[in-house]
Amino acid sequence: MPAARNTICLWFDSDAEGAAHFYAKTFPESSVDAVHTAPGDFPGGKKGQVLTVQFTVMGIPCLGLNGGPIFPHTEAFSFQVATDDQAETDRYWNAIVGNGGKESACGWCSDRWGIHWQITPRVLTEAMAAGGAVAERAFAAMMEMRKIDVARIEAAVNG
Repeated sequence: MPAARNTICLWFDSDAEGAAHFYAKTFPESSVDAVHTAPGDFPGGKKGQVLTVQFTVMGIPCLGLNGGPIFPHTEAFSFQVATDDQAETDRYWNAIVGNGGKESACGWCSDRWGIHWQITPRVLTEAMAAGGAVAERAFAAMMEMRKIDVARIEAAVNG
């Protein structure tokens, strides 16, 4: 298979491989594809340590780079995961937060490696796309949430 023309590169302190294995077991269409060790010493690491990890998250090719604590992650980059129902929303949210992650607002959370995630039920996305009063009600409900409550969004949509 030819290499992807566009790959997301995620900078990790030192555990890109652990993150990749977590994503592979948590999300469908995800895998750890290759692990590469450093051919020589590098800033923050030694020859023979894991330097990069090629992995896939829900069909998106990624490269994890163990580069040390120089560049921390921010909410400026996040994976947005569309969910079909509350059970799927809960499964992903609880996997991330329950594995050393942190809750944030409006469906956002971060994993233990500092990568940010938006766990977004489709009912919310569809309500926002509808515009008008439906979007206003769904948005107001969302603003009060951490993990998105599908039933509350549906109630807001229905007025």
